[in-house]
Amino acid sequence: MKQQNSQVSCAVALGIALAFVAQIAAAGPSERALAKRMYDAIAGVPPDETTLDAMEAKIPSDAVGAALMATDDPAFYNVTLKNLVTPWTNRDQTVFAPLNDYTATIIGMVRDNKPFNTVLSADILYTVNDSTLPPVSNNNNDHYEQAEAKNVDLKAKLVETQQSAVYGTPAAATAGVITTRAASAAFFIAGTNRAMFRFTMLNHLCHDLETVHDTTRPPDRIRQDVSRSPGGDSRLFLNNCIGCHSGMDPMAQAFAYYNYDGMDATAGKMVYTPGVVQAKYFINSDNFKPGFVTPDDSWENRWRHGQNTVLGWKPGMPGSGNGAKSLGDELANSDAFAECQVQKVFKTVCFRAPESNADRATVKTIASDFKSGGYNLRRVFAETAASCK
Repeated sequence: MKQQNSQVSCAVALGIALAFVAQIAAAGPSERALAKRMYDAIAGVPPDETTLDAMEAKIPSDAVGAALMATDDPAFYNVTLKNLVTPWTNRDQTVFAPLNDYTATIIGMVRDNKPFNTVLSADILYTVNDSTLPPVSNNNNDHYEQAEAKNVDLKAKLVETQQSAVYGTPAAATAGVITTRAASAAFFIAGTNRAMFRFTMLNHLCHDLETVHDTTRPPDRIRQDVSRSPGGDSRLFLNNCIGCHSGMDPMAQAFAYYNYDGMDATAGKMVYTPGVVQAKYFINSDNFKPGFVTPDDSWENRWRHGQNTVLGWKPGMPGSGNGAKSLGDELANSDAFAECQVQKVFKTVCFRAPESNADRATVKTIASDFKSGGYNLRRVFAETAASCK
């Protein structure tokens, strides 16, 4: 009998212990563990004990505010943001490219809580405040490369200025990171300037041309270089080529006055010729003589109608204009732009793409907060870290 009672007591004790463990598991990690996890995800380095104490205390009442503390770490700017943005600045989409004016400008905008929907339209540039560096030049990237070699604290050393002041680009022709030297070297070099449109869509709206393919848009502004019967088969044009070019060509016309004068990113500068369409807009004109001949830098967003209305173009905007600045404003005020920034931050902070229905709902909620809260990208990092804690 005593043995049976002992067995019953052990069983009861084991059951209580297992129930307690289950309760702990259901409750999730401790607030201190959550604080450390959020800090690691945002800054990429462990927090000091004082910061960890403050975050732990703040989490119950304000998890987002606790996560924001991690954005004060210099590593958030020198590592997390740099690794996030650098692939946007080159065709290979590699993180191993050197620091440049495109990356530095976005890092500065995030640090200073600049409205991020101006990133494709503002007359803005961030440089490094260090007298030992070579001056910023529109002919080379030495200023930024040497800053990176010295491991300069970007949080402390970046200073805001204007492209018009440093590069001499007319203020009306500046368009945020689109008209930085790095973007010009990557996407205005050679070609037809369609690359700038394609990579802007890919990097800032998270859509490549295949996902916005729409064969119902009018083809009247497709340039002469696009054959209407590739390989002698007009069906290829009608079922494939037209789907991208009918929307892209009317918008890529915004870049008609821009070019990059140089062989590669090591030496060369952006060229802007107001009123003069670059010769690249007329190449291969014999492919289809009746095609569109670019007269100026006017653009039109024909995706405001048809299936690509799902990109969420902002109501009340004209959907047309002249030059890169107004096009950048059009793109950066779309729902797709806001959701794209959140998706990229989510993948960075949560270490996975938003795949489940719950993840996608989280992205939409944070994107809505992003827009209503003045496009503060630093807060997006904090909200995302708090949501996937």
